Amino acid sequence: MKRWLPAPRLSLLLLLVWLLLNGSLSAGQIALGLLFAVCIPLALRAYLPDALRLRRPDVLLRLLGVVLLDIVLSNLTVARQILGREAALNSRFVWVPLDLREPAGIATLASIITMTPGTLSCDLSADRRHLLVHALHVADEAALIATIKARYETPLREILEC
Repeated sequence: MKRWLPAPRLSLLLLLVWLLLNGSLSAGQIALGLLFAVCIPLALRAYLPDALRLRRPDVLLRLLGVVLLDIVLSNLTVARQILGREAALNSRFVWVPLDLREPAGIATLASIITMTPGTLSCDLSADRRHLLVHALHVADEAALIATIKARYETPLREILEC
């Protein structure tokens, strides 16, 4: 089965998207969708990542809640900061050391940081041990690093790594 469908969920997603985009459940569209759903993953098999195993779905739900709350609170904080005195802002770049080694986890961490207003992930060191983050206001660099590690990186490690 794995030989013909190296990524069954991707194949199902491709079929569903094809049918939704075409707005038709005709036999021809289903056949063409099935053809794409089988051929595309086969052609891209070498580029497909290994399947991730989420070890702690409860932590994933908690992390989702934390991220959503942080996005809302950060929006309010950034609005207050940009409407205030410009001289009060202390924006800077900070290298955040990473304990996370899973590439998908690092990408997720970078995305979370970028989605949170006031911060932006900018670069990853060549050895993947540091993430460069730009923050709109940094009162304490160590506190920023500790917050990122505690609120986002630690839960991601629990979810993706042993």
